[in-house]
Order: sequence, then C-alpha cells, then structure tokens
Amino acid sequence: MSDANGTVIAVFGRRYEVETDAGLHLDCVARGKKREAACGDRVTVQATGPAQGVINAILPRTSYLERADAYKHKAIAANADQLLVLVAVDPWFSDEFVTRVLLLAHAAGIKTLIALNKTDLPGVDTARERVAVFARAGHRVIEVAVKPRPGAAETSAAPRGATTLRAHLYGHATVLAGQSGMGKSSLVNALVPGAAAVTGEISLALGAGRHTTTFSRRYRIDPQSTLIDCPGMQEVGIRNLDVATLTAGFADFTPFLGDCRFANCRHDREPGCGLSAALAAGRVDARRHALFCKFRSEIGA
Repeated sequence: MSDANGTVIAVFGRRYEVETDAGLHLDCVARGKKREAACGDRVTVQATGPAQGVINAILPRTSYLERADAYKHKAIAANADQLLVLVAVDPWFSDEFVTRVLLLAHAAGIKTLIALNKTDLPGVDTARERVAVFARAGHRVIEVAVKPRPGAAETSAAPRGATTLRAHLYGHATVLAGQSGMGKSSLVNALVPGAAAVTGEISLALGAGRHTTTFSRRYRIDPQSTLIDCPGMQEVGIRNLDVATLTAGFADFTPFLGDCRFANCRHDREPGCGLSAALAAGRVDARRHALFCKFRSEIGA
C-alpha cells in the first residue's frame, strides 16, 4: 500500500492510532526512534498488515503544545487552536497547575478557556474568587455543572450538562486539560456520546483496564469540532519557555513592566521595580507574583 494521509487520534506511549482520510484505523508505530507524534498530528502512514501501520512522516503543524522538564520535552497535542482547562468547586484545584498549563498554551499561540465545574456545590463563591484572578489576566472563564446533584435548580450561572461549553467548542480543535477529580471524564461523556465505550474498548485491547485515562485521545464532537482529552499530568514542566514568553504569559503584569528603573529588572527584589510597586499597592495578585518568581527561577532566567 502506498502512503496515505491521516490524523493521529490516540497516543499510547510509542504507539499511535491513526485514522486515515479514507476512514481506516491503523495501530501504528513511528519510523525512527526520535520521531514523536502528538495527538492531532497530520501524518503520512503506510499499512504493514491488517489494521497495522507505520508513520513515515509528520506533516507541518499549525500549532504544537508541549511541556518540558530538565530532561526531556513531552508532546501534549498538535494542530489545536484552543485549550480548555477544567477546574472545579470541589476538590480544591491548584492555581499553579492552571497557570502552568495556560503558559504553555500562550507559548503555543493558542487561545485559552477556563471552565469552572460543579458550580451547584457549596463553596462556589470561593472558587469564583479564585478563577477571577485568571479572568483579570485576560483568560475567558465560564461556569458549568456537568453532573448536577439530584434536584439542583437550573440556573443561568450553573447550566446542566455541557450545553454552555458546546458553543465555545464549536468550530475549534480544543485540548482538554485538568487535574484528577475536576470532572473531565464526565464532560467528555456529555459532549461525545459513546466516548466511554470507545475508551473501554481501547483499554481492553491494551490490557490496561485500570488505566483508561493514561493516554491522549481525539474525539469528534460534531463535523466542525474536535476535542483532545489529555491524560492527567502530575507535573507540568515549563522548561521550554524563555523569559520573554514567560513574562508575556502574565498579561496582568504588562501595564507595570515599563515603570522599572532597570531595563533588565527581574521584577523580584530590585529597587525601582514597577511590578513590585504595583504589588505593594495591591494592584497585582501576590500569589501570581510569587508564581512568576518561582517560574523564572525554574527556567533559569
């Protein structure tokens, strides 16, 4: 069989499920040890047996989302134009995790959306205050209640199911990220009928029934919209960022960066720092500033 074009729709370590443009599904490996495809990649493949194939080339990408620690870079998704970060009223979400993922999206040049889930639960006001920090930094924030409690009232602030999200996902290739317990699986199942069955079949085939969320999978929500569900990320390394990209990712700091005495100000303890002055005046969130300083040290800038 000659090469055919297709899309990587699932990644299992060094194995890939590719859907060809003709609708065939192939279990593939990549030619070359150093070649790493990402979920969403457009590729050329060659069949090597029944439902088996090899990826010969990765086609040019429109975007590439990755994370990196001190030792290696790890692909998250390719050819996406939007990142959806799912957080919840309960359990407590990490604002550091959210900030790291948003920075990676900024570096990849894709827009961001934060969805606050489980808004029918007690503690919603506190959660709203926490996500408001990201809204002030320019990130879009919406509210959903994917699995309302029995008898929970339908309100405009906490709509049932994923109805609100569908409008924001329509026409986009979206990457879904979130910590354990935020409701990602429930959201995927609400958006994509039959998603749970697909996940179970793949897990059974791999002999990994207890690890059904350890791989990335691309789902089609409708003919114009796709969703890549990422596995839970315990660590979100940002070592692939430089200081300029890091700083630009904190858009709420931008109004104060031109007021520094020194052009090479690190915005930490230097005298005459405009950002430090804004922090002292309560115009910058203290937690955000602390994370910025932590991340700057992490990337060695």
